[in-house]
Amino acid sequence: MNLYFVSLGCDKNLVDSEKMLALLLHRDIQITDAAEEAELIIINTCSFIQDAKEESIETILEMAALKSEGRCRALIVCGCLAQRYSEEIRSEIPEVDAIVGTTAYDQIVTAVERALSGSRTVLLNDRDYLPKDLTERIPAVSGYVSYLKIAEGCSKRCTYCIIPSLRGNYRSVPMEELLCEAELLAAGGTRELIVIAQETTVYGVDLYGGKKLPELLTKLCRIKEIEWIRLMYCYPEEITETLLQVIKKEPKICHYLDLPVQHCNDEILRRMGRRTNRKDLTDKIAMIRDILPDAALRTTLISGFPGETQQQHDECVDFVREMQFDRLGVFPYSPEEGTPAAGYADQVEEQVKQQWADEIMQAEQDVIFRQNERMTGKVLRVIADGYLPEEGVYTGRTYRDAPDIDGCIFFESSAEIISGKILTVRVTEARGYDLTGEIWCEEEQG
Repeated sequence: MNLYFVSLGCDKNLVDSEKMLALLLHRDIQITDAAEEAELIIINTCSFIQDAKEESIETILEMAALKSEGRCRALIVCGCLAQRYSEEIRSEIPEVDAIVGTTAYDQIVTAVERALSGSRTVLLNDRDYLPKDLTERIPAVSGYVSYLKIAEGCSKRCTYCIIPSLRGNYRSVPMEELLCEAELLAAGGTRELIVIAQETTVYGVDLYGGKKLPELLTKLCRIKEIEWIRLMYCYPEEITETLLQVIKKEPKICHYLDLPVQHCNDEILRRMGRRTNRKDLTDKIAMIRDILPDAALRTTLISGFPGETQQQHDECVDFVREMQFDRLGVFPYSPEEGTPAAGYADQVEEQVKQQWADEIMQAEQDVIFRQNERMTGKVLRVIADGYLPEEGVYTGRTYRDAPDIDGCIFFESSAEIISGKILTVRVTEARGYDLTGEIWCEEEQG
């Protein structure tokens, strides 16, 4: 049976998709890239913000129309939108045969079997359930870069965030499962392992009574085939000196930290339900740069949070210039039904939110362009990502760039370079957000 699988949303959703694919391919189901040829269509949806919700709905409707016209025998909707709007999907889109919630993806085979038998079904586990022993995965993208999701859910309760309602409270995956999963990924060709969760820095607190991310990272570094380990979603208030010293000590861990600060104004942070303030943020960033002087710091910000004033926005722009973040993303505030902030009376106009987001990005652009200019002449390790035949150049990333969200470096080579290969490249020129370079020497693949 041919399967057409659509994975929408974040990298955490992608991990769930890859685990579902592994379960399904054990049942002699084969993947196709052509939706119109599929007998089975599965969509793993996102519902984090309005744009993601709209993309998920449009995809479901597109596949529903295809089912009505073509050979598709079963259409299954999974993930966050399925969890959040299961009743609406069931009643309003009759083409959908099965609905699988965020914590029921381990039952995907059951969902398929019931759908093919003609039975419409909804599978929703308790939001705090954690699927166990799903260490096998089928890479949905490139096999040399993989995401390791070390926990599910979140217990922070930021006032703008719907995640706890969709994915439950924070639950750490047992360390032995993660190490087994990482070993399998490494054996399958993974060279860069990206550690993710809604929040990585409190890993282990619920299972082991303390923060165990430093211990987990140390053990992951012992896996021979893995050459780079990258950390995402590190809440700044939870970063400890112990964690930073492990990053400094272990050569495989990229000196790259993703710190979602969201804002810098104390009043806005309080209204967001964040557990930090501007002084704490400034002090923590200073500590990181003291221990890791070459650290690349990425952050995300929200523009136009309810009640935000022009003065508070200007403070945020100044903060971006002062902190000199190496990478930054900004999102206009999206009011999500069911969150406290959506009910705040002092909502900011859409046009203003977008204007403020543009102004923050302009300030950050100036920072990044200057930083990239300073990279000229430096010799850096680079992981090859692919080849652009129309330009005759390869693309790759330094330790300063995560895949899909950051920049890249372009370089030429007379010999064929396999994606995932580690090389040493000298930066020859800055090109906006990206760099160009020349191969300095090649290293043996792990």
